[in-house]
Amino acid sequence: MKHVILGAGPAGIIAAETLRKQAPQDSVVVIGDEPEAPYSRMAIPYLLIGKVGEEGTHLRHTTGHFAQLGITLKRGQAAQVDVAGKAVVLADGSRESFDRLLIATGSSPATAPIPGIDGPGVHSCWTLADARAIMASAKPGARVLQLGAGFIGCIIMEALATRGVQLTVVEMGDRMVPRMMGPTAGRMIKEWVERKGVKVFTGARVEAIERPGAAAAAPAAEPGLLGKIANAFGLGSAPAPAPAAAAGAPMRVKLSTGQVLEADLVISATGVRPNIGFLQDSGITCLQGVLTDEHLQTNVPGIYAAGDCAEAFDKVTGRTIVSAIQPNAAEQARVAALNMVGRTTELKGVTQINVLDTLGMISASFGKWDGVDGGAHVEQTDEAAGRHLSLQFDDEKLIGCNAIGWTEHVGVMRGLVEGQVKLGDWRERLLKEPTLLMEAYLACAQAQGEQAHVKA
Repeated sequence: MKHVILGAGPAGIIAAETLRKQAPQDSVVVIGDEPEAPYSRMAIPYLLIGKVGEEGTHLRHTTGHFAQLGITLKRGQAAQVDVAGKAVVLADGSRESFDRLLIATGSSPATAPIPGIDGPGVHSCWTLADARAIMASAKPGARVLQLGAGFIGCIIMEALATRGVQLTVVEMGDRMVPRMMGPTAGRMIKEWVERKGVKVFTGARVEAIERPGAAAAAPAAEPGLLGKIANAFGLGSAPAPAPAAAAGAPMRVKLSTGQVLEADLVISATGVRPNIGFLQDSGITCLQGVLTDEHLQTNVPGIYAAGDCAEAFDKVTGRTIVSAIQPNAAEQARVAALNMVGRTTELKGVTQINVLDTLGMISASFGKWDGVDGGAHVEQTDEAAGRHLSLQFDDEKLIGCNAIGWTEHVGVMRGLVEGQVKLGDWRERLLKEPTLLMEAYLACAQAQGEQAHVKA
């Protein structure tokens, strides 16, 4: 049996190692599109801070680790999946046949369509190559402007602030981390980072990035036949870079508010999107990501997906979602690999889980933090102490929560939301006093355990 894995990130590597453990005689091939040893993108901020070197970002540190396991690492970029022929077509025209295929191609930065964003001095913070470029420019005192203050953006922001730069963050939403925090929590995080010396503009967009002294850009040439084919598969090359500005001249960044800011470096952190363009017309169903069932199998038997590119069922919201966080990617990879070798295993579900350290302020977001129509909701805030708690209910279940400063309750929040614990009378008690989460969890868990014992 030959297993091919597209993607050499955490999902791909965990799947490969699981396959090897479960099926020692099978062939396992991992195809990655970067010239690096398999690494974790979540370690890049630690590289920027200086806590680790590049080797510290690597997923495995033992020399010859993959060769010793009999896992073949291959560099290449998927251009097409030939479902009927059971083969992956790579960008160089070569083919890799498979008996089982795992799509773990991850995601890529979603760059906003802003004039000047493709020019020099603008970087995403997604690859080791990006990190090298950022470290070369993000010196103490450098004027750095970051687009985006979402979950990933806040992690990058902390790394940049640690480097001693003059940092400005521009976020389109009306608050920081708008996709994981409600209005009160998002405002509290903004006020906190501003007190730490970071300038934050919310409800604002970057409309243009100009480079004084740069020559006018020539019109883009019509792509040739190969270029059109590449574009059709979502593999088109990046737009030609804008002409470089005069040496040492800062960029001028125009905001929708009318302000113009000067920057030596611009970081684009406006979100990510699944790498699924190469699956167009393949017959593999894709919505926001590659649609999977409870076994992580796609609509095509023998083809699976896991990680940032996979769309799996979320038991809290009752719908399929792409949850681009590493713990979910790891569990999806494990479940997919087990099913690939015939060990039927179900994914228990995907829950939105985010715990964030923003310059020392710890915040957490679980499940349907913004609630549901007709659901009950309670908030308690102590801004002087830097604490905020927001709970969302659907009938007698806690379905989501936001928290700032309640680090001792993080495990309990996750347990209540993921476990879909029926609270009974405790729901009304929590609506009156939301800080009784620990007591509610212990009481309800004990009650459910006793019921299970009686049924047994």
